[in-house]
Amino acid sequence: MEFFIDAYRQYANFEGRANRQRFWMFYLFYIIFVFVISFIEAILGIGGFISGLFALASLIPTLAIAARRLHDIDKSGWWQLIVFIPIIGIIVLIIFFIKEGTVGANRFGEDPLSR
Repeated sequence: MEFFIDAYRQYANFEGRANRQRFWMFYLFYIIFVFVISFIEAILGIGGFISGLFALASLIPTLAIAARRLHDIDKSGWWQLIVFIPIIGIIVLIIFFIKEGTVGANRFGEDPLSR
């Protein structure tokens, strides 16, 4: 939960690096919250208004942590735009997110794991 809250504390911070654990734990909690909110909306019979607000509020933190994750493998955050290439783009982006970060400092900052 700390990783999820930390991503919101760094709401629009597109600088620095985020290791794999920080990135994937953020997404795990994000997906859990989306399911819980959607379940509550289904029970109450309201049509996705709350989940839409949550997704909108999470847009910038999601883009920011993805950019910091790409920085960890020494790629620019602009690589997120590859997702607009059908099928191949999302596969390439997931491979980037799975890759181990560069050891030591790179052009985006110090190693978050301080190896």
